[in-house]
Amino acid sequence: MMDKAINQPLPPAYHAIAEETRRLGFTMPSDVQTGALLRTLATSKPGGRLLELGTGSGLATAWILDGMDAAATLVSFDHDDALLAIARKHLGNDKRLSLVCADGGDWVRENEGQLFDFIFADTWHGKYLLLEEVLDMLRPGGLYIVDDMLPQPNWPEGHQEKALAFIRHLEGRDDLWMVKQHWATGIIIGVKRCLMRNR
Repeated sequence: MMDKAINQPLPPAYHAIAEETRRLGFTMPSDVQTGALLRTLATSKPGGRLLELGTGSGLATAWILDGMDAAATLVSFDHDDALLAIARKHLGNDKRLSLVCADGGDWVRENEGQLFDFIFADTWHGKYLLLEEVLDMLRPGGLYIVDDMLPQPNWPEGHQEKALAFIRHLEGRDDLWMVKQHWATGIIIGVKRCLMRNR
């Protein structure tokens, strides 16, 4: 039946991370529908280099790891060490994962030139800040994913206009094919094009 139910197993650490996230009072984790999509898309990048901007407590991280094969790697950073501690506790033994406590802007600037096959931008950097720098990290054929693009109850005043401007900017780019999904919290998936150059 075609509905929003995820009739597949949750990642092994999901319930424990979700409970600790709830106790900490963090109210902005990625939802189950988004997580299931991330797992599916991560599976499409065997041996790939994956990047998550904004670990939070590691809920989305758990989904991404669940989709990755043994040869793939994931770098995930966040500036909030209390949230990262939850991710480290439940996911830190996975040798495919590098968890980094860093300011988003600092991390992006310090890692210019790195290339990734999959980028999930779940914080301001890579979405509303330093977008060009982050998209420069995406290989041709690589996936760029953002969520929370439909109006959310926790959006501050003026954020909807910022989100609409961001969407218009993505739509105007010639280096991305993108699709907007009016599903979950509002998902955008972009694929980096390999543009043909005049010889």
